[in-house]
Amino acid sequence: MSIQNRKITVVGAGYVGMTAAQLCAQKELASEIVVIDVNEGRAKGIALDLNQMAAIEGYSSRIVGTTDPKDTRGSDLFIVTAGLPRKPGMSRSDLLETNGKIIVEVARYIRDFSPEAIVIVVTNPLDTMVHLMRVKSGLPPKRVIGMAGVLDSARFCWFISEATGAHVQDIDAMVLGAHGDSMVPMPQFCTVNGVTLAHLVAKDKIAAMADRTRNGGAEIVNLLKTGSAFFAPASASVAMARAMLNDEKRVLPCACFLNGQYGFEGLYMGVPAVLGKEGVEKILEIPLDTDSRIQMQKTAGAIQKDLELLRNLALL
Repeated sequence: MSIQNRKITVVGAGYVGMTAAQLCAQKELASEIVVIDVNEGRAKGIALDLNQMAAIEGYSSRIVGTTDPKDTRGSDLFIVTAGLPRKPGMSRSDLLETNGKIIVEVARYIRDFSPEAIVIVVTNPLDTMVHLMRVKSGLPPKRVIGMAGVLDSARFCWFISEATGAHVQDIDAMVLGAHGDSMVPMPQFCTVNGVTLAHLVAKDKIAAMADRTRNGGAEIVNLLKTGSAFFAPASASVAMARAMLNDEKRVLPCACFLNGQYGFEGLYMGVPAVLGKEGVEKILEIPLDTDSRIQMQKTAGAIQKDLELLRNLALL
């Protein structure tokens, strides 16, 4: 699809949303980028600022700020960032009810105005919100995906880079499971330019890096005091968007709907997948050792607990 025929909507004009819109424009992923937010002034202000930035950066994408869901009509892809951000001491699950109501509303207008779209969900708690989006939008599971593993793996990559002194772009890391405290870093699948991590870093240091990855979001929340991470989450969502819009067939870890893979049925969870023009085109099953399987069962339990809470709140 030519850029002239593409339309992307970013839902939410907070820090993640505005950064995602900026990156989409600078990478010229679409001719029109809609930023929708309940705060009309913020959405329009960000759009105006980004349109003026085009005179300096030279991109041709046009940004539209709005509060009206009808302006999202015909979007090819949505990046959903709207929701309450984490605050110090708050878990992702604490956000469940407030952000669940937002997702239900967004799903409604995606279903009504852009039924052929691909949806990337960034809103926390991630795995639960992407499940809710799929149910309420009625879109095929392959076109409703959660941004999780790309961000978590990027964090793991940076910690490995710090430990080894290697350039971060030479590092491949893998993180499976839920986007939260129960995520499953997979050091056995991490390499530095093809060299396995175990050959470069002591076992205890690897365990410490994996633990820091699990708490990567909370670490940033505690440092910022008044907000949560936004540069890397926005970049991760845009990398997924580019892979699908440009049919790149990239293997990226993201929250996908499992239909028997890894022994789970009817559950969204972070796994490696091939992303292309159809959305999730293939889920890759990598061999797991006993400890990893146990951790995956625990992370599935955490997701199912949140889903049960959604049902109790009559949102699911």
